[in-house]
Amino acid sequence: MIKRSWFVPILLSAVAAGQQATVFQPVPELHYRVQPDFFELPKGLNFGEAAGVAVDRRGHIFLFQRVEPMLSEYDTAGKFLRSIGTGLFTTPHGLRIDAEGNLWTTDVGSHTVLKLSPEGRVLLVLGHKGQAAEGEWVFNRPADVGFDADGNIYIADGYGNSRIVKFDKNGRFLLSWGTYGTAPGEFRLPHAVVVAGDRVYVADRENARIQLFTTEGKFLSEWDHVGYPYGLALLPNGHLLMADGGYDRLVEIDKEGRIVGALGEPGHQAGQFAWAHALAVGGNGRIYVADTLNWRFQVFLPVAGAEKMATYVPMRRWYNDAKPSTGWIPHQEAK
Repeated sequence: MIKRSWFVPILLSAVAAGQQATVFQPVPELHYRVQPDFFELPKGLNFGEAAGVAVDRRGHIFLFQRVEPMLSEYDTAGKFLRSIGTGLFTTPHGLRIDAEGNLWTTDVGSHTVLKLSPEGRVLLVLGHKGQAAEGEWVFNRPADVGFDADGNIYIADGYGNSRIVKFDKNGRFLLSWGTYGTAPGEFRLPHAVVVAGDRVYVADRENARIQLFTTEGKFLSEWDHVGYPYGLALLPNGHLLMADGGYDRLVEIDKEGRIVGALGEPGHQAGQFAWAHALAVGGNGRIYVADTLNWRFQVFLPVAGAEKMATYVPMRRWYNDAKPSTGWIPHQEAK
């Protein structure tokens, strides 16, 4: 990442309509440029809703989406190599790769977490396919998975259960923490989880904050000024890179929770986002983003350049303000 010796203030707090609001200030623009049409899809195929993305040590990119092929592998130049796990997935969501190169998928349709070998063979199943529940071995729409240095597994059991579940490397339940709510240690959709040393970072999406815990689930602190955390990835400098799917930009966050740079804006053109959902950082410094509502995976290349400020400063949450339709059909259905 580009080194910086300064940053501007991140935000101010303001009260609007009786609620606490976040007022963002300009920050430096991250030094990247988008590379449109990076991936070479097989002839006749299109991308669908992009859910997850991961990169292995070779630089191969794995894409997880909600149309076939749901899980696929591309080489470092973006050339399609193969489809993986055909028939295994219902509604893809999260994708991670562990230290041994195994693929981990979370499926909000089947309520399962799968561990696949690099060859694509199922090695471990967590959860009961088709059963949405809460327990030591079942989930309700799990969103993401992370790992610590000992190989322990942390599952963001996000949409239905609002908790983090910890297993050992063999899939033995160890503990869980969290419940639905807004207080410290509670969640309104834990959507992503990453572990760095003895810290567990949880993207508490609908509470618009990142919560920090020990690996035993003890609450440490919260960063409630960063936007809407949809996806999280660790950077080599120890900072977090966050996909803000509410304000639709990428932000770099330092170890104290300060936003030190940003990239992108809402929209449908190259370099813009509509629900920036998940992201991965390659060893070559490239950033890969699952851009859900735009039905695509975007690639950003690191570039050198003079320091400048990002022109987009968030003012409101995008692509989340739908209201009931008022046309002819709804009126007929109401009769």
